[in-house]
Amino acid sequence: MATPERPTNRRASRIKDVAAVAAAAFIVLIGRSSLADHYHVPTESMLPTVVAHDHIIVNKAAYALRVPFSHVQVVEFSGPARGDVVVLESPESGIVLLKRVVAVPGDMVEVANGTLLFNGQPVPIEKKGGAVIEGLGPGHGLRLDDGGGPNFGPVEVPEGKYLVLGDNRGNSRDGRFFGFVKREAILGRAVAVLAREGSLTWIGL
Repeated sequence: MATPERPTNRRASRIKDVAAVAAAAFIVLIGRSSLADHYHVPTESMLPTVVAHDHIIVNKAAYALRVPFSHVQVVEFSGPARGDVVVLESPESGIVLLKRVVAVPGDMVEVANGTLLFNGQPVPIEKKGGAVIEGLGPGHGLRLDDGGGPNFGPVEVPEGKYLVLGDNRGNSRDGRFFGFVKREAILGRAVAVLAREGSLTWIGL
């Protein structure tokens, strides 16, 4: 005849299971805080590169290793670089945004009618197969259907700060409104679109 399991043994087993689940959840939270995370895009400010409601995977260790759940940087790497798509905390509201780094410390930058200029020289814009491509970094899609948005500069980017813009220049609240962004406010580099319209995908950014 089998001996019934004692209540104390069952209770100890449950406690062990709960502790294991809690430890796993804590490890996941640390990873999301310091290494990688995903981001849901709420607006159209990054059209045509990123569509509203896309899910983005973010490398949070691209520019620095941080103390989990903080902005304290333990190890700092190079970058961000011109053309990087990044997630950042808005200097206005603290809301997490998705934007493109367009100017780095020391750049003399200007935005005129949606066109970027460095030292008075415009960044090339060309049409390819009906798409508008801005030749910043490796090049990326640009949307000017709603105009170019407000002008900005010319001004030199201060040390430790960056200018970020949306690719949808006429419909983006970005650095032209809230100014330069501190490096520590940039939380990571967007790597790829992971899901679009309910379907898994991989569109590199």
